[in-house]
Amino acid sequence: MCGLLGLLTSDETAAGAVDLVANASHCMRHRGPDEPGTWNDADIVLGFNRLSIIDIDHSHQPLRWGPPENQERYALVFNGEIYNYLEIRAQLAAEEGATFRTEGDGEAIVAAFHHWGPDAVRRLRGMFAFAIWDTETRTLFAARDPFGIKPMFLATGPGGTAFGSEKKSLLELIGRLGLPDTLDERALEHYVVLQYVPEPESLHSSIRRLESGSYATVRPGSAPSITRYFNPQFSVRPFTDATRQKRYDEIAEVLSDSVAKHMRADVTVGSFLSGGIDSTAIAALAIQHNPDLITFTAAFEREGYSEADVAAESAAAIGARHIVRMVTPEEYIAAIPEIIWYLDDPVADPALVPLYFVAQTAREHVKVVLSGEGADELFGGYTIYKEPLSLKGFDRLPTALRHLAGKVSDRIPEGTRGKSLLHRGSLTLEERYYGNARSFDDARLRAVLRDYRPEWTHTDVTEPIYARSDGWDPVARMQHIDLYTWLRGDILVKADKMTMANSLELRVPFLDNEVFKVAEALPFDEKISHGTTKYALRKALEQIVPAHVLHRKKLGFPVPIRHWLAGPEMYDWARETIEKSQTDYLLNKQPILDMLDEHRAGVVDNSRRLWTLLMFMIWHAIFVEKTLVPDITDHSYPVRL
Repeated sequence: MCGLLGLLTSDETAAGAVDLVANASHCMRHRGPDEPGTWNDADIVLGFNRLSIIDIDHSHQPLRWGPPENQERYALVFNGEIYNYLEIRAQLAAEEGATFRTEGDGEAIVAAFHHWGPDAVRRLRGMFAFAIWDTETRTLFAARDPFGIKPMFLATGPGGTAFGSEKKSLLELIGRLGLPDTLDERALEHYVVLQYVPEPESLHSSIRRLESGSYATVRPGSAPSITRYFNPQFSVRPFTDATRQKRYDEIAEVLSDSVAKHMRADVTVGSFLSGGIDSTAIAALAIQHNPDLITFTAAFEREGYSEADVAAESAAAIGARHIVRMVTPEEYIAAIPEIIWYLDDPVADPALVPLYFVAQTAREHVKVVLSGEGADELFGGYTIYKEPLSLKGFDRLPTALRHLAGKVSDRIPEGTRGKSLLHRGSLTLEERYYGNARSFDDARLRAVLRDYRPEWTHTDVTEPIYARSDGWDPVARMQHIDLYTWLRGDILVKADKMTMANSLELRVPFLDNEVFKVAEALPFDEKISHGTTKYALRKALEQIVPAHVLHRKKLGFPVPIRHWLAGPEMYDWARETIEKSQTDYLLNKQPILDMLDEHRAGVVDNSRRLWTLLMFMIWHAIFVEKTLVPDITDHSYPVRL
C-alpha cells in the first residue's frame, strides 16, 4: 500500500521536473512514510512513497525489471497488493523462464505484463493501481483493479500527462501541464445528488479518474487511450435441491481461500469488526491463520448505549482480542477539515470520521487490517434490494395507471403513510434507483443550487450502466448499479483514504475475483429470501460465524449526526460553517439555513442533506478559498532521491 505519482512530459523535459514531482509526491507522504523515491529518464518522472508490507528489505520503488537481454527495460510504480503473486511468479518462471531479483509482488506485475501484455491485469488477484513505463517502446501503461479498491487520478494537457494516487499531488502539477484548477459544476451537481463524486469525474475539471476495471496507454505528446477490461456480469445459475448445499459450500470455500491469501504479509494483520455478518466472517476466517488476531471498532456513547457492545460480543465469540475507539462529538468535529483534506473530494458519509479514528488506533498495533467491504454489493445485502418485492404489484399496471399513481402521490401531504410507496411504485427501476444514496430531490436541488441544470441528472451516471444490464433480474441490476456507483464512489474511497491517512493498509477479501465468480451466479431468491438479505451468504457462513451474528442487521460504524445536528453538539458549528462559507456563487444559503432550523425543530430529518452541503463547504474552504489549512500530522522522513 503506497502512493504513486508520475509526469509524462510532451517535450523530453522530464529531467527538469524531478524536484517538482518529488515535492508534489510529498503531499501524500502519509500513504507511504517508510521510503520515498524517484526515477526519471528524458520523457518521464516517477515518484513513490512506500508503505512496506511484503519483501520489506527489497522491492524498492520505482522498481526496475526486464528480461535477460534488457534487465532494466521497465520502471514500475505500484499501489496495492497482488495476493496470487507467488503463483504468478511460479507460473512465469516455469512457462516463460522469467527470473526475479526480489521476493515481492511488484516484479510479478511487470513480468506478467512483459509476457502476457495488457491481458495480465485479468490474471491479477488483488487490489492495485500501477503504472509501467517501457523504455523501449516509450509507452506508459497504467491500470486499476476490477472493483476500484485503489485510486488513480489522471490529468492531460499541452505539457503532458500526470497520474497519481491522490488528486492533491496532481494539483501541484497541473500548472506544469498547462491546465487550470477550475471547479467542475457538473460534478458538483452530481455530488449533491449522490453524496459522492462519481467516476470518472472529480471536482476539478482538469483532473479525472481512471475508472475501476480499466487501463490506459499513453505515449509522450498524446492523450491516454482507455480500455475497460472488467465488465461485471450477473450470469445467474439457478439452484437445485441437488446442488444447493454444494453451492453454499463453494461460497464458504472461496471466501476462506480469499482470506487466506489476504493474510499474506511480512507484518502483523488485524481486522476491523462492527459485529455484523460481513466483518465477523472475515475476522472468524482470519483468526484461523493468526490466533493472536486483534480486532478494532469505533463507537459513540449515546443515551446510555454503545454500539461497541455488539462488536465486543462478536470478538469474544471468535476468540479475538478486541480494541474499541470511542469518539466524542468534539473530536469528531475537530477532525473534519483534516479528513476532507485526505479525501481530495468530499464524500458525505458520516461514517468516514469513526473510520478515520479506528484506523488511527489500529495503526498503533498493526500495519494491515482486513475489512468486510463489498459483501453487500456482491451478495445482495442492502435492505433496499427488497424493494422490487414490495413494488411487484405495480409492475403489472399499465404505464398510464403507474403515471396516475405518481400524480396521486404528489397530492398527498409529506409524512403521510403510503406516499413514498405510491410514488416509488409509479416509477421504473431506472427512474427510482440511483444507487445506494440520494440526498436531494429535484425541488430541493433547485432551491439549493444557484445554477441548477436539470439536464445534469443522475442519469448521466446510471443510464449507461443500466443499458448493460437489460434483461437481468431487478436485484442484479441494482447490485450492478452499486458496483459502479456507491461501492467505488463512497465505500472504497472512504476505506482507502481514511486508512491511508493513518499509514494503514486495508484489505477487502470479499472484493476478490474468485469470490465474485460465485456471487454473480446467485439467483434472486438466494439473495433476497426468507425475509432477509444475503441469504446464500448467511447459509454458507453457518459453520463460520457465531449463530447470534448470522441474522443481525448490517451495522458498520453508525454515527448519531441526526441527533448532533439538532442539538448543542453540532448545531452552532453547522450554522457558522454555512454562514462563513464563500460558496454563495454556487449555493443559495438561505434554503440551507432553513433546512438546518427545520431539522433542529424536528419538522423533517435533513441530516444527510445538511451533511452533504457542509462537507462541500469545508472542501471549498480548503481547496478553493484556501482559507482553511488543516493541521496535518507530518509523516516526515529523510528524502532519498
